[in-house]
Amino acid sequence: MPDTFTTKTLHITSGGHETVTDLTADCERFLREAAAGRSGLLNVFVPHATAGIALIETGAGSDTDLLAALRDLLPADDRWRHRHGTPGHGRDHVLPAFVPPHATLPVIEGHLELGTWQSVCLVDTNVDNPDRQVRLSFLG
Repeated sequence: MPDTFTTKTLHITSGGHETVTDLTADCERFLREAAAGRSGLLNVFVPHATAGIALIETGAGSDTDLLAALRDLLPADDRWRHRHGTPGHGRDHVLPAFVPPHATLPVIEGHLELGTWQSVCLVDTNVDNPDRQVRLSFLG
């Protein structure tokens, strides 16, 4: 079977507060049609300068711990040279250096090959922009 490429954009509303949004079910839904039982790679990309993609356990406190660690590492205060938006918004522009805006994941027979506790998550600390896009692309 020849290589194939399929892509889709998710529209996520983060609600205007720091969030870790689990996208794993969205990725699986996309792969049911795009991969159709084939193996390949799923690329997850957020085309924003203030958000990232993380593989992390959710629901057991790790997502909250990640946001707390980011607050400690990147405080929302006046130290940032990038100063437009809410106070401390400059930290949001540094976030992708720590939580990259992409992940490339193995797909085996149409399913994501994640570890037992791994979830694909959008990490968004930018309270000024609650509307996000996430591009899912399958290369089979």
